[in-house]
Amino acid sequence: MAALSFVCCAAWAQNDAPSAEAPVLREVTVTGNPLGASDLIAPTTSLANDALLLRSESTLGETLNGLPGVGSTYFGPNASRPTIRGQDGDRIRILQNGGAAPDASSLSYDHAVPVDALVTDRIEVLRGPSALQYGGSAVGGVVNLLDNRIPTEPIEGFGGRADLGYATGNRETSGGVVLEGGTQRYALHVDAFHRDSDDVAVPIDLPCANPQRPGFARRICNSANRAEGGAVGGTLFFDQGWIGASASTYRSTYGTVAEPDVTIGMKSDRYALEGEWRPAGFFSSVHAKLSRTDYGHTEYEGPVPGTVFTKKSDDVRIEARHRKLGNLEGLIGLSDESGDFSAEGEEAFVPGTRSRTSALFVHEELGTSWGRLSFGARTERVKVQSFGSNDPEVTRFFVGERDFSPHSAAIGALVDLAPQWQLTSNLAYTERAPKDYELFANGPHVATGSWELGDPDLQKEKSTGFDLGAQWRAGPDNAKVNAYVTRFSNYIGLAATGNVRGTDGELNPPPDAAGETLPEYAYTGVRARFTGLEASGTLRLLGADGFARFDHAGTLDLEWRGDLVRATNTDTGEPLPRIAPARAGATLAYGSGPWTARFGFDAYAAQHRVPAGDRETGGYTLWNAALTYKMKVQRAHLTWYARLDNITNTLAYSASSILTTTAYPGVPLPGRTLKLGLRATF
Repeated sequence: MAALSFVCCAAWAQNDAPSAEAPVLREVTVTGNPLGASDLIAPTTSLANDALLLRSESTLGETLNGLPGVGSTYFGPNASRPTIRGQDGDRIRILQNGGAAPDASSLSYDHAVPVDALVTDRIEVLRGPSALQYGGSAVGGVVNLLDNRIPTEPIEGFGGRADLGYATGNRETSGGVVLEGGTQRYALHVDAFHRDSDDVAVPIDLPCANPQRPGFARRICNSANRAEGGAVGGTLFFDQGWIGASASTYRSTYGTVAEPDVTIGMKSDRYALEGEWRPAGFFSSVHAKLSRTDYGHTEYEGPVPGTVFTKKSDDVRIEARHRKLGNLEGLIGLSDESGDFSAEGEEAFVPGTRSRTSALFVHEELGTSWGRLSFGARTERVKVQSFGSNDPEVTRFFVGERDFSPHSAAIGALVDLAPQWQLTSNLAYTERAPKDYELFANGPHVATGSWELGDPDLQKEKSTGFDLGAQWRAGPDNAKVNAYVTRFSNYIGLAATGNVRGTDGELNPPPDAAGETLPEYAYTGVRARFTGLEASGTLRLLGADGFARFDHAGTLDLEWRGDLVRATNTDTGEPLPRIAPARAGATLAYGSGPWTARFGFDAYAAQHRVPAGDRETGGYTLWNAALTYKMKVQRAHLTWYARLDNITNTLAYSASSILTTTAYPGVPLPGRTLKLGLRATF
């Protein structure tokens, strides 16, 4: 199914129909329901085609930021991971084609996610703790990137797309190409991309100690970026299934805005094997995925290599879907993930570790006369080992291992109240094993400006989550609203201990001691509560089925959205850190023939609910606009577009960024930026 949208595009591109309009493809969402149901119980958002094209940024977090319930960690313009319902790090699972996509982005805010929207077909966001098949690290939600590098459907003929873009705010040039072809027996896929940008423009003068750009400038110092990569893949189809393989690579060099002369050189090589067998028995299909990822990055201080992070990971996932038993259908699956991690250098705050997770899970759905019921359960075995440091002079790390047995279960329901109305509800109990850095960290962490200390005696993180949603649809008009609450009996987070450390690790050095000191933060389990509300919808104002009918003048829609989340440490009554404030936004979307135009805003409230010692942030409103024009040139369908972000050049700071809330002077969001681009589909 992951390939369906592109296959449809390729087939349509070879049609000689005279219309320049791009086809409206049926949205196929696989993350929110592994059985492929179109009506989803779990709250899910999918981005593809023009919707993804017009939101595309250089980082995954900023691409998704602003979707209902979704925010961003924003460590400058080059490193940004999604947050969902106020949760980040290893509570948000990032997948690639439904399989593991390991990196080090959850370890540190300045570590980027090695993916690029230029060669991504679709991104799906599953909110809430109902995706048990993806493990305890999905308690906050799941982000699944689908790129069709292993085609899962036959492709007749040849097709593809090419993208070119230029942005003014950071002088970014970007380009990508995706090519696919095949027959009923085989399919081939090739893609490549390149992105190059300078320091990002902002509405305020900022200091910079970088020798290449000293003094003050209206740019974020050391925020340039260069990234490139690509993949090749193919699939063989046979009567009872298919098997395919792919190899992909990602390379980037980017500045880390916390230090003016530090750059990160990052690489990720991934090899994947995937297949499906459809036997004629109790199991209607058996789907298997295997992958190996070799990830690493080096932090350079000027031209000199500093701390080196490496991670080698293997992932195996098998799902067997059984035939329908009356109105009951479902699947059983198993997965095994293992990874070896090392960090060597002066700023290595985590020892060398090995982690392995083996899991068994089940997902079942029962169709009824009034809707659908779903049930899921998962049991895991987790082992985390610490080997200390390869440097014999570094003895501060704990050496040993911990074993955990997390268990999780969820139940959901979808009720058809009327042809236009649906109610959904999900209840989930989730357990998560602590990660290696939560257990064994002990060292200076530049990204947080602190000395981070793990706890080898941490217990499993446990939570119970409930959400209730309503959906309404009538022709082009629709509305969705979800309310949720998640309670943690052992929420693992960083908390200030009141101690300070010297850069050599000395605890509470005397005031006259030489050298810098850092505040000590320790990973601690507390009770916590997250509550929130998400809403979005579309209202047709003009055109067919609108308040006024002007068929020849096109259509005008009002798209609206809003969310809020409150997160509290219920042990102390204090707010939890880095929680996005209440947000509301609206966009007017006009379409007439080959033209579409969009104009809207996103308003962020001030965030005053912060723990002691963190900074509050002011409210702001960002205005944006976009214009697209579609045309056909022989067999190619062209989409020209212009996008203007932060039209009023507003100075804004993200409340969910550690750069804003802690000891750093703060890094603002980008200023006014015009992006021009062209997509050709053929």
